[in-house]
Amino acid sequence: MGHCLDSCTTQNSYKTLENTPPRTLPHRNVMKKTYMSDLYSKYAEKPWSETFQLVRRCMDKTRTDPKPCEPVMRCQQKLNEALNVASVNAMMTRLEMIAKQKGLGSHRSPTETACYLTADLFYLEVLLLPGGGVQDVKVAQHGEAPESNSALCQLLRMKKFKEFSVKLDDLASLYNIPGDSDTKIKVYASLQHLQKDLLKISNLPRRLIESDVHVDMVLNGRIGNFVPCREGNPMSIQYYIRPSDVLMEMFCPGEGSRGQVAMVVVGASSTTHMLQMESHILTPPQFDSLGFPVFRPMSEVKTESLPAFFLLKLQPPVPTLNSFIQQMNQITDVTPEADLQVEPLFQLIKQLSLTEKTCESMCDEEDSHFHVTLPDAELHSYVFGGAEWKCDLWKGALIHAVPFTHPAHVPALLELLRHQSVINALLASCITRHEQQPGLTYELNCEVLPESAFSFSVTFSLLDSDSLAVLLVSVLDCRQVKCRLLMADLVDPSLDDYISRVLTRCMSIPITMRAIRRRIASLRPPAPQFPEPVCALMAEGSPSVAPHSAVESFPVTLPTALLSPEPMEEDGPSPPSHYVMSVAAAPAVDGANTDAVANPSPCASMSVYSHWGTSSLPAELI
Repeated sequence: MGHCLDSCTTQNSYKTLENTPPRTLPHRNVMKKTYMSDLYSKYAEKPWSETFQLVRRCMDKTRTDPKPCEPVMRCQQKLNEALNVASVNAMMTRLEMIAKQKGLGSHRSPTETACYLTADLFYLEVLLLPGGGVQDVKVAQHGEAPESNSALCQLLRMKKFKEFSVKLDDLASLYNIPGDSDTKIKVYASLQHLQKDLLKISNLPRRLIESDVHVDMVLNGRIGNFVPCREGNPMSIQYYIRPSDVLMEMFCPGEGSRGQVAMVVVGASSTTHMLQMESHILTPPQFDSLGFPVFRPMSEVKTESLPAFFLLKLQPPVPTLNSFIQQMNQITDVTPEADLQVEPLFQLIKQLSLTEKTCESMCDEEDSHFHVTLPDAELHSYVFGGAEWKCDLWKGALIHAVPFTHPAHVPALLELLRHQSVINALLASCITRHEQQPGLTYELNCEVLPESAFSFSVTFSLLDSDSLAVLLVSVLDCRQVKCRLLMADLVDPSLDDYISRVLTRCMSIPITMRAIRRRIASLRPPAPQFPEPVCALMAEGSPSVAPHSAVESFPVTLPTALLSPEPMEEDGPSPPSHYVMSVAAAPAVDGANTDAVANPSPCASMSVYSHWGTSSLPAELI
């Protein structure tokens, strides 16, 4: 409490101390202690409520300086955090402070049982209980009756005031337009017509590609998984989700990421744009060759020239290549008003994937080194060359929002965002918080380099091989990822297709590289088998070697099919020698382990998408 009063009540006294001539400075500490002692003794017996009212009076006092008093603001914030909200007055005080921070008005009901947070075109009604609890939170948008908002109510009941403030920002974004009330009403009406058109597009019939309906809607829906505006929340579109997000939701519901989401809101513009005041879609709807609705010409649609545009507000922001940014501008014919900071795409993905502290510690080196640990304790090393990733083709910017003015823009924009999200997911799968450590033995050492537009390479070497191999990955679009393996003395025409299917399913470079390593091992000739007399002679000739060394000297490669109950017929036939060796057929040797082979990846039989269980994909996917 003394620190808070130090910020507000004694502000003028401290200014006097700061202006004290140098010859009196030895007494400065004594004077400070005297002031603090007086403050402690004066306010020691006063309750928090009285101290809080004092700070509020300081905040409400008219000031000649328009800038807010930062010490008082910090003092009030600390008081709010320290104050236990256990009464109606305390809850109302906290709500009034939040309203002031967000630029909203606030007032109390005559009966002191409700607090109203007001804006030009909406208001919140918070109904309170006698003990300071929250009975209900109602949101009334322009021209609509108040509706209960369970999300806001739950946040206030749990006293999560920061999260409540964020929700208020989302609600205010629906009307984030400068101007008079008439302009804001027109912008809000245009947003309502846009919602109706997007809902029509989302509900159009289409062929189901994935067996999981939600995943299919997100990845293949014309505008993703569209959620209309409700309970004061803006429209949202979930347009991309990674297989790892689906797995996390399966095993830990509620803890996984929602994937890539775009909130549909409005944004202020320095120039005017023609925005719809009625539906663009014909009634009854007509369709083009791709199954999209035919839109009416702009000359036949009622529009208004308004200082605003629609926005796809991306959560989280998306590192985007310059070529995609240019395509977005061509689609919408709207140039972003904020200047974009261009950086190598890899650096943007790394900054977004890692914490700020970890990223700063890794930025000192030109090249970035990471090691990835897979579920079966397999270790990979991945190196990104800093100079190579600075080429112009692979430079981009971090996109927070995409402006547009027509519902027809949304499907095309989402396709580009999905394409970019696939590239980002593949590169991010190699980026971890763990740097490469000397002394560790890695099953694979890989270098990731950019190639042409939308393609990159992974150069790697195996532990038991001196030659290098290259995996070329080309992301043709959001649904087509093609792979080509360049490796000496390896002829298998079906291998490229196999790798492409694995990478498309898991969207992970390390998991795909593990699958490649296992498949290459399975295609090599098996170790020669020796009859029992020869084994006995070898054992007698080497008395200093343990009896089971003779068996371990010849590595036995088990086919991948033995590690998973899933069949592999679709992967193409393998040479007959692939099935010569097995644990059951190995000669019995004292001390040898004859137990059944344990699955090194216990999740191998689980599927990322529901239809994987019936497909013939191998266990390397998990």
